[in-house]
Amino acid sequence: MELAALNRMVTEDAALRRRQRLQPVGGQGDKVFPPTYPGEGRNSMPRHVYERRRLGDREAWCVLVDSVQSQANRLEECLKEAVRDGATIPYVFVDFSRSKLTGITEVTSFDAPHRLYDAILRDSTLDGTPFMDSEVGKRVAMATPRDAAALLETSPTSLLFGAWHSTGEGGGLGAKFARCLTSEVVAIDVPVDEVVANRPGVLEPVTAGRRTGSRIDPLGVLRKVEVFKGEGGWDTNEGRAGRKAKKVRPSEINHGNIAPTVQPLGITCGYLEHNFVLSFAALRRLRFGGDDRTTAARSLLAALGLLALAEQDTRGYALRSRCDLVCEGRSPLELVHPDGSTHEIAFDASAARSLYEAAFAATHKAGLALREEPIRLTPQEKLVEIVRRSQELALMGEGGGEQEADGE
Repeated sequence: MELAALNRMVTEDAALRRRQRLQPVGGQGDKVFPPTYPGEGRNSMPRHVYERRRLGDREAWCVLVDSVQSQANRLEECLKEAVRDGATIPYVFVDFSRSKLTGITEVTSFDAPHRLYDAILRDSTLDGTPFMDSEVGKRVAMATPRDAAALLETSPTSLLFGAWHSTGEGGGLGAKFARCLTSEVVAIDVPVDEVVANRPGVLEPVTAGRRTGSRIDPLGVLRKVEVFKGEGGWDTNEGRAGRKAKKVRPSEINHGNIAPTVQPLGITCGYLEHNFVLSFAALRRLRFGGDDRTTAARSLLAALGLLALAEQDTRGYALRSRCDLVCEGRSPLELVHPDGSTHEIAFDASAARSLYEAAFAATHKAGLALREEPIRLTPQEKLVEIVRRSQELALMGEGGGEQEADGE
């Protein structure tokens, strides 16, 4: 694909899409494990996300294997790896290397849940100034879909995958940038045992798959042995266990057998499908100051999306434990025209890298100052301290229940 052709596509056409069949790396029919979510109500079993989807002239039970949000994170991780391999993609990072925090050296706009508008970046400084008060930060804060040049020059992935300046002016009414790329992995034709009603009027399927679990302790520690756990650790003597000591089972200090369990988790399926859509209509909501600049910027974002897809194909689909997938052949990209008709587009990893490099150079030539080196931020001491205290509490086994799930 040539850059001139991509320019025409983002100006005239509806989208690029691909429906790629996948299969378990263990072979067709092997069990895979989608993500689990909490069940309804206290003590409910974990569950997968089921959907009844229309497939042509029939319906089938399907299971979400990788959500749009999860796929966005994976594609950003692929782009981060592409940077390490030499690709030039503007981004921002917070340098924690001097903070002496366990396991944390940096957080980038590829990693941060809210991308360029994340609190981790907000609570860091650029040359001694709080990031959002710096010149770069002020431009980013003022960015809107009508003029998104600041985001493109600093973190184009924030435009491609979506971002929201939720702490901006007006009590969270800051600029919102809808995602231009959606990607999702779904298992099709999943066998279920039955559909059960856990709540009045709500029907939920139960997987026909089962997950077993158990552990035999090589030391043979029995559950009847008295163990006390306190601030000083654990001991068989309550006094030696320290303050706030209480009696616990050996399994609570990771000793002893774990009784066998069987849970309705894990699935088999007819096949899996990775659905990828890069919306040109969504890109056309973004402007960058002048027609030439806008066309170049939109094409750059489109090329970045294709690069992310190509990098994921190259690096594989190891989604989680016991959910390692491979492509079933290679499905082509389809260009979707405004009338819904399509035709195939040639595409591979080498072409995607060349296309992105050409789009990057053209965007520079159009007058947009894309950063070729990342912006380095320094965490504020209060940010380092909150992380340090959290790590200390985690080492003491406290505070874990206070974590809150965050967004994408």
